[in-house]
Amino acid sequence: MSDIEALKKEIPPFQIFDLIPQYAAQGFINPEHTDLLKWAGIYPQRPQEDGYLMMRVKVPTAEFNSDTLRVVASISEDYGRGFLDVTDRQAFQFHWLTIDKVPEIFRRLEPVGLLHTKGACGDTVRAVIASPLAGLDAREVIDVRPIAAAMEGTLSGNPDFQDLPRKFKISLTGTPELEGIHLVNDIGFLAHRVGDEVGFDVWVGGGLGAVAHLAKRLGVFVRPEEVVEVGRAIAAAYRDHGYRVSRKKSRLKFLIKDIGPERFREIVETEYLGRPLRDGPPAPVARFGGNDVLGVNPQKDGLNYVVVATTVGRIDPYKARRLAALADRYGQGVLRTTAFQNMMIPHVKSEDVAALTAELEAIDLAPKTTLRGTTIACTGTQFCRLALTETKARTANLVEHIEAKFADLDVPFTINLTGCSNACTRYQVADLGFMGSLRGGEEEVYQVHLAGSIGEAQRTGDKLKGFVPAVRLNEYVEAVLGDFRSGKLPGESFVEYADRVGHERFTPDTVLKPEREVVPA
Repeated sequence: MSDIEALKKEIPPFQIFDLIPQYAAQGFINPEHTDLLKWAGIYPQRPQEDGYLMMRVKVPTAEFNSDTLRVVASISEDYGRGFLDVTDRQAFQFHWLTIDKVPEIFRRLEPVGLLHTKGACGDTVRAVIASPLAGLDAREVIDVRPIAAAMEGTLSGNPDFQDLPRKFKISLTGTPELEGIHLVNDIGFLAHRVGDEVGFDVWVGGGLGAVAHLAKRLGVFVRPEEVVEVGRAIAAAYRDHGYRVSRKKSRLKFLIKDIGPERFREIVETEYLGRPLRDGPPAPVARFGGNDVLGVNPQKDGLNYVVVATTVGRIDPYKARRLAALADRYGQGVLRTTAFQNMMIPHVKSEDVAALTAELEAIDLAPKTTLRGTTIACTGTQFCRLALTETKARTANLVEHIEAKFADLDVPFTINLTGCSNACTRYQVADLGFMGSLRGGEEEVYQVHLAGSIGEAQRTGDKLKGFVPAVRLNEYVEAVLGDFRSGKLPGESFVEYADRVGHERFTPDTVLKPEREVVPA
């Protein structure tokens, strides 16, 4: 039994909420209990010896109001040195916190309702990802927000699921032809129609990291009123049958790989549901996997939703307050987060789109439809104890370098950059996925994973030979994008193009010619 498994047996993890006031009063955390802070959404940040903390705040259903965003901005400003990130699981993230301020942060979050930290991290049901288009887009099959709220209320923070073998992630998609995030979650529910009936196609065992597996279909058709029950049964099956010997091999994906989705379905049906699930066909799949939903889009009620492209998810209190004010002025005081580190303002009148866009441009949050909205990066060495390379600032610099040069691309192009192998930003399922590493123990470099897809290709990227030095990242990406733009067919995706011309064309050694030696005069 690992140390953390032993700790979970000694102290039920959600008891950390009872211990935090004690730690806050004494000004330090019992080091033997540090891992339990994850269940409250809290991690030590780099450098750990300084005692500063990172906090993740869940946004169930992905929707919140402008006053909530103002509260988030004030917490960032008062306790987090103005750092505020939108994560790729629709959450907010603070940095530079100290344990003595955590109870006050909890008190500020409590009145805003949906936002909370319980289960934001740890071996439990994490934030339930909900389609950010729910209730808006005319193409949706069903508004998944009520189901997501019920799922969150039933599973996340539930003591029955506070001691899972490892983290457990759930997503609900109402517009399957636009979103593909189900492939990298432990459970993915995709809404679709079979005849005149609405239900969900269920996928299980998705997860990336050092060993990546895309989810597998259970082969069932689940009615909306059954989703929470089925989700609970799958989580319970994982709790009781998942592996606990090695934390590196304890995610649900390893159990599914070993026994297969058919046997896992049988366990869920016989041991936890007590009835068979109905067989069903697959839902339609997305071509790009969420990244074609950018810019200004029509709602089914005649209004518009405007996707606000952050730069790698990082905003600040000033921009957050401006966004809140813009949501009040041009929308209905409502905002949403996306799984691509972006935000949305729905319910915008067509005659107000130009004015809203101009105001967003003034704070560098314009609804770009090109690379700014499709490029994501993890926390990196600035704060993360596991990262090997810097990410946020480097990727922001990359966006500034390439965005204007490739504004004419006619298809989405995804760039996902992470500072280690843990895949916090899904590097294996991007057109260009970069995994940070160190060469010779010092030089920051990136391994390239090429042409992965959570759209119709449904595959992890091809790990190319060689490395891209961090100092040549911009050069490499610009060269690949230039090759793609000049050689692609109209409407051809990068996945299709890379398969047509061959992946070896994009190895770092091929793309990056050796730098010339400077011969002294």
